[in-house]
Amino acid sequence: MDEQIRQEYQEYVKEVTPTHNLWLQMVKAFLVGGIICTLGQLILNYCTDTAGLDKEMAGSWCSLILILASILLTGFNIYPSIVKFGGAGALVPITGFANSVAAPAIEFKKEGQVFGIGCKIFTIAGPVILYGIFTSWALGLLYWLGKTMGLL
Repeated sequence: MDEQIRQEYQEYVKEVTPTHNLWLQMVKAFLVGGIICTLGQLILNYCTDTAGLDKEMAGSWCSLILILASILLTGFNIYPSIVKFGGAGALVPITGFANSVAAPAIEFKKEGQVFGIGCKIFTIAGPVILYGIFTSWALGLLYWLGKTMGLL
């Protein structure tokens, strides 16, 4: 009886588990990520060529504009559709990080400024920040040890 239940369960899992075309997902991610990066390059070119900014300042403006666009698209509930279509192509760039901070803030604003937005704003981005800081610390320590031992 246990074996029959296990087999039925396996069949049920197979039936309800969504199947995805890996190649199609990769193409969509490539297109969406490429469009975001192309927009970033257009902004960068505009800032350097037309606005007359130096590369560093143009890069800052490019980042700010992409972040603003991502937050606005998140606020108008458009960015989740882009993510659903483009997957990692929309989540990996700076726009995805901005979305991961803005989405919880929008979702939990009804709980108040402190307990809603203040406590929940980094629920998605927090682990990324934490592991990024920890990894950079660990690599910095290894680099320092290598320098003091004369290995580097």
